[in-house]
Amino acid sequence: MRTALLQSSGRPGSTVENLKVLDEAAGRAAAAGSGLLVTAELFLTGYAIGDAVAALAEPADGDSADAVAEIAGRHGLAVAYGYPERAGADVFNSVQLIAADGSRLANYRKTHLFGCFERDHFTPGERSVVQARLDGVTVGLMICYDVEFPENVRAHALAGTDLLLVPTAQMHPFQFVAESVVPVRAFENQMYVAYVNRVGREGEFEFVGLSALAGPDGTARARAGRAEELVLADVDPAFLAASREANPYLEDRRPGLYGALVRVPGPARPHPVPPVQGVRTP
Repeated sequence: MRTALLQSSGRPGSTVENLKVLDEAAGRAAAAGSGLLVTAELFLTGYAIGDAVAALAEPADGDSADAVAEIAGRHGLAVAYGYPERAGADVFNSVQLIAADGSRLANYRKTHLFGCFERDHFTPGERSVVQARLDGVTVGLMICYDVEFPENVRAHALAGTDLLLVPTAQMHPFQFVAESVVPVRAFENQMYVAYVNRVGREGEFEFVGLSALAGPDGTARARAGRAEELVLADVDPAFLAASREANPYLEDRRPGLYGALVRVPGPARPHPVPPVQGVRTP
């Protein structure tokens, strides 16, 4: 399945303009044979727009979802887009996957909020693994900071995710996540990871680009630079199956040893200082 990564910050503050950017990118992606287009985090509205996030938030089945469905149907490809989701009194940082026929396949709410801006403006989601089937591929959804928690990605691997979509807003100086962490996540979990970033300066943030489709061999099958770009790469189920056969991490796990991973840590206790000859210790 050819996958298109739209590295763009669009037009922050304007849903109408961002839908136009999405439409144009969908046309280019479809013409290049893509079956899936993935945008960055909060692409529909912009990221660094302060309280306007709440004002522009929409339900998962709102007018913008209908507009994206129309774009997907007209160009004949699936679209995963980041947006602020309004659900009652709550606003979530969400990504929605819409099929090529315009149907809504899956909606995910970011579970790990990063920094004061996100914690002040969003409610964290409570469901870590959200998946859908697309052209024979099990697609999982996640957003930015979520991928930096290894347990999160491993949960997707155990649930059978083949391709993990990660709309992101990765900023300076954390570009090592795009360069190093994401390919490692793909390798250690034996999946493809589509990591799609914003780019350029928005308010106090400088987004670093470097979007990539990382393969189960730990390499970036395609990598963007630091400007607006549409990147294309293929997800190959046969290569994924062969890689999983050669790298059986999930089969070789010993879950009985990992109980500490689900314990809530208590307050840190000081470690005793070992005595050193000739030195008195308290």
